[in-house]
Amino acid sequence: MSSDLSSADLLAPLFAPLTTLPGIGPRHASLLEKIAGGNRVLDLLLTLPERVIDRRIIRTVAQGHHLPPGEILTARVRVLSMRKPNRPGQPSIIRTEDDTGKIDLVFFQQKNMPAPTVGADFLISGKTSTFQGSLTMPQPDHVMSWSKRESFPTLEPVWPLTAGLFPYTVRKAMRGALSLLPTLSEWHDPALIKKRHWPAFHEAIRFIQNPSEISEHKEWTSIKERALSRLAADEILADQLCFGLARAKARSRPGRSMKGDGSLRKELQQRFGHSPTESQKRAISEISNDLASSSPMMRLLQGDVGAGKTFVAMNAMLQAVEAGAQAALMAPTEILARQHFETVSRLCPTTSIYLSGNIKGAKRREALKAISTGDAKIVIGTHALFQEGVTFSDLGLAVIDEQHRFGVKQRMELSAKGVSTDILVMTATPIPRTLQLMEWGEMSVSRLDTKPKGRLPIQTTLHNMESLPNIFEALKRALANNVQIFWVCPLIENSETQSAAAAEERWATLSERFPGVVGLAHGKQDISIRQTALDDFRDGKTRILVATTVIEVGVDIPNASIMVIEQAERFGLAQLHQLRGRVGRGSQKSFCLLIHDNAATFTAIKRLTLLRNTNDGFLIADEDYKIRGGGDLAGNRQSGLPGFKVAHGNRLSILTPAMQQDSERELQRNPFLKKDEGRGPALKKLLTLFDRDDPDRLLISG
Repeated sequence: MSSDLSSADLLAPLFAPLTTLPGIGPRHASLLEKIAGGNRVLDLLLTLPERVIDRRIIRTVAQGHHLPPGEILTARVRVLSMRKPNRPGQPSIIRTEDDTGKIDLVFFQQKNMPAPTVGADFLISGKTSTFQGSLTMPQPDHVMSWSKRESFPTLEPVWPLTAGLFPYTVRKAMRGALSLLPTLSEWHDPALIKKRHWPAFHEAIRFIQNPSEISEHKEWTSIKERALSRLAADEILADQLCFGLARAKARSRPGRSMKGDGSLRKELQQRFGHSPTESQKRAISEISNDLASSSPMMRLLQGDVGAGKTFVAMNAMLQAVEAGAQAALMAPTEILARQHFETVSRLCPTTSIYLSGNIKGAKRREALKAISTGDAKIVIGTHALFQEGVTFSDLGLAVIDEQHRFGVKQRMELSAKGVSTDILVMTATPIPRTLQLMEWGEMSVSRLDTKPKGRLPIQTTLHNMESLPNIFEALKRALANNVQIFWVCPLIENSETQSAAAAEERWATLSERFPGVVGLAHGKQDISIRQTALDDFRDGKTRILVATTVIEVGVDIPNASIMVIEQAERFGLAQLHQLRGRVGRGSQKSFCLLIHDNAATFTAIKRLTLLRNTNDGFLIADEDYKIRGGGDLAGNRQSGLPGFKVAHGNRLSILTPAMQQDSERELQRNPFLKKDEGRGPALKKLLTLFDRDDPDRLLISG
C-alpha cells in the first residue's frame, strides 16, 4: 500500500468486517467472531494460535514405529492400494509404503478421503498408532501429491475453534487477512528495535500466523519469541500512552479546592482514640494536598488487610464536608457497604446515610431527599449510588472501595453526580507493580505498608483432609475458650451453586457435632437471610460461621480468631490472604488453618507454604502474579477497553516498565501527540490499532 495514504485509509482494510475476506460469508464470519472476540479483520489477525505443529522433518515409515505417542509423522510414501468398506461403520484404507516399510492411512469419514492414483508419490502427515502389529495413521491431517508439496504447511498454526468452525476455514480467513496487512511506520524507539532484534509489526504478525514462511530458519523458535515480544510491547505501549493521555487530560481540566478547617478531622481523631501509623499519616497528607489543590484528584489508596484504609478515607471525606461539599463511599457488596456505614456512623461527627438497592419505599424517598438537599453530608452504599434518581446537592469526593469489582463506566457514572468530583479508589488487594502500572496507570498512588500497633501476626498452618478429626477436636477446645471461628468452604470454579452446596454440606456436619452454634452464609441465599447469619455471628449468637467467599471483604468481627479454609489449593494466594485477614482483628492470638486435598500437587503445596511463611500481602501479591499471570488486565469487564491478547505473564512483567518510561518520555516531548513529527503519527496509528485512541474512556471524571 502507498505510504502517502492517510492513516484512516491505510488502516481501513483492517477495520473492515470479516465478511470482506474472500470466501467468508455471514455464517463463517459469526463463527470467526466468537474466537476472535470481534468482527473485524484486525481482531482475527490478533487471534494467536494456541500452538504450532512442526511438520518440517520428513521421516521414514520405519522411524514412525519408534515415535513417542502423539508425535507427528511426516513421510513421503507410494500408494499401493485402496480399500473401501464392505459394510457401514468400517473405515476406508489407503495402503502406502516407502523403502523402509508399509503404513495404512485410515479414514472413518469418506468425504475426507482423497482419491490418489496407485503408484503415485504422496506426502502424508499425522499421528500414528499400531493395529495388529501394523503401523497406521488414523484420519491423517494431510495427504497431498508430492508434486504439490510447496503448499504443505511445514509449521502449522492451530487456532482456537468453536462448534461449526473448522481449521481450514480459519486458515482461509487468515490467509485473506494477512494479504491486507499494510507496512506501517515504526512507532517504537529505533534503539529498542535494534537492541531486541524485533521484526516490524506486519512481519511479527506474519511470523506468528503463517510460520511456514520462515520454516527454513533453524532459529524459528527465537524468531517466534521476538515476534511475540514485539506484539506484546505494542499492546503495552498503546495502553501506557492511553493512560498517559488520560492523566494529562485530567490534570488539564479545572478542579476545585477543598481545604477545610480541620475541625471535623480533629474530632474524628479524638473518637478514634489511636495514633495513626506513619503510613496512614503519609497517605492522609497526600490526599489532603490533592483535595486542597485546584487540580482534580485521581488517587489509589493501596493497603494490606487491616492496614487502616477506612480511617484514611474518613479523613478525606470529612475534609470535603468541611469545605462545604458532600462525600460518597461506594462498595461492591451490601455486606461491605453496611460495614463501612457502621464504622463511619460511629466515628464521623457529621450526618451520614446509607443507600442500597434493597432500601425501598418511604425509607428510600427519605434517603434520596437527604442526598439531594445536602442534609446527608456522607453517603455510603452500593452501586445504587450511581443509578438514575440519585441526585447529590454537591458531590465533592467519591471514594470507591475494592475498585477491581467496578468498571470504569460505573466509576464515571458516580463521579458525574458532581462537578469536578475528586476520586479516591481503595483496594485491600496488594498490587504488584506491573499491575499497578496497567490497571491504575492514570492515578497517583498512596500505599499503607504498616499495620496499627497491637495487631498480632496470624499463625498459619497446613493440614491435609485426613487431619479433619484432629481439627474438630481443636475447634471444640477453642469454643470452650469463647473463640469464634470462620469455616470457608471450597471454591467451585464458575459455580456459586456448587460452592453453596459444599457450604451447606459442611454446615450440616458441623451442626451435628456442635449443635446450636453454627451459622451459614453463602451467595445463593436471599440477602436478608445472609445478613441475619452475619449479624448473629457478629453478636455472638453463633460461634462458627460456615461460608463461601462472601466473607472475603467487609466482615469485621474482632472476636473471630480462627479461620479454617477447606481445599485451600483451589484459591488464589491473594484471595487466601484476604480471607485470612478476616481474623487477627482483636487482641487475642489468631490462627489460619489451610486444609488441602490429599492429592494436591507439589506446586499447590508450594503456594500454600508461601502463605504459611509470610503475612506480607505485597510479597504474596507478587508471587501470586508470577504464578497465575495478569489475566484480563484491561479487559471489557474492568475498564471498557479490549483485553490483552499477547501481553501476559513474563512478557507483561518484563516489558511494562520499559514501555511506561518510553510513553512518559514521548508525551513529554510531544504532549497529547499533537505534533505531526517524529514518532507522533506512528504512535497515533498504534493507539488506533489497539483501540486506545480514546483516553476519555479511562478518565474517572468526565
